[in-house]
Amino acid sequence: MSPTKKAVHFGGGNIGRGFVAEFLHNSGYEVIFVDVMDSIINALQSTKSYTVTEIGEDGERTFTIDNYRAINSKHELPKVIEEIASADIVTCAVGPNILRFVAEPVAKAIEARTLDYPLAVIACENAINATTTWRGHIEKYIEEKLNKETLQSLDKRARFANSAIDRIVPAQDADAGLNVKIEKFFEWCVEQKPFENGGKKPAIEGIHYVDDLEPYIERKLFTVNTSHATAAYYGYNRGKQFVHESLADKEIHDIIRKVLGETANLIVKKHGIDAKEQDDYVESIISRISNPTLQDRVERVGRAPLRKLSRKERFISPAADLIERGQSIDNLLGAIEVALQFQNVEGDEESAELAKVLKENNSEDATAKITGLDKSHPLFAKVAPIVQKVQKTSSL
Repeated sequence: MSPTKKAVHFGGGNIGRGFVAEFLHNSGYEVIFVDVMDSIINALQSTKSYTVTEIGEDGERTFTIDNYRAINSKHELPKVIEEIASADIVTCAVGPNILRFVAEPVAKAIEARTLDYPLAVIACENAINATTTWRGHIEKYIEEKLNKETLQSLDKRARFANSAIDRIVPAQDADAGLNVKIEKFFEWCVEQKPFENGGKKPAIEGIHYVDDLEPYIERKLFTVNTSHATAAYYGYNRGKQFVHESLADKEIHDIIRKVLGETANLIVKKHGIDAKEQDDYVESIISRISNPTLQDRVERVGRAPLRKLSRKERFISPAADLIERGQSIDNLLGAIEVALQFQNVEGDEESAELAKVLKENNSEDATAKITGLDKSHPLFAKVAPIVQKVQKTSSL
């Protein structure tokens, strides 16, 4: 029996196939993958199923994903718009910087929508309030290119919900094809308020709907992502190959714990999360990223350093909050320093761009460009000397 529910997902990569599609598939949705990568779309179109293998300390579990279709938006954009217009939900896992490029088809689909309930729009990105960002691009497109009356009736046509996702997708086997290996642990929190008063909350098994998403987003970003990136940058700096090798190094392990001590201090004080609960969460994260079965390379985890060092991300955001509260940030500053040293890494364009920014600008301008901090912010005066120090070492 074919499903009665339909989901369109932008991004045929490992997160899309191995996390989002798994949840949608297991909840009875037909999944339509949308991507611009010919190789991925061609593979999905020519294959009826693929496998997802969950990896945990207690072994592996493999299951099959099927009942999907795939469309190349580069060549068949009208078909993409048609599918979204008649879908229950549209999701994406494309990277925060790509959200503006997937606004047009959603905007046009919202205008063309004739169903009597709103489309659910949920971005599944490692970024704070990514759906709000996506919505901004969609609304801008409608305002500039489409019928402005669509904006006036937007609430009846679409509901936008931010989400927080937490699941590690390690480097894949070279011959994996469409098959995906993924960490067994997961968390997917979605705000439920946007679906009230006429909205249709998607019935997706595994989603945790919450009233206030910010504590979940920041707890995850400032614990999972901060620790993972810290392990990668210190590991890369000290010649480690895998993240679990960084955690096995007592000195790096202790540094990571000190960094998480600072972010835990923020999470407990800012969001009122119980200190014992946060301690337990930290322990679970340390255990997860220490798992050698993930075989997670430090270069993969450390890639895109400019994004990771930006204003609303895993280092600068908690450090800025903490310094405003008069709290210690010494260990976060150390992590920022090793992140700045992640330059010209093979296969990572942002690491080359980081090196260029550091080379072509003075320390203050480079700090502003990399972190997005205003020069009047108290954190700026702490980071600028570190940037200058890295610039001097990089030029030697």
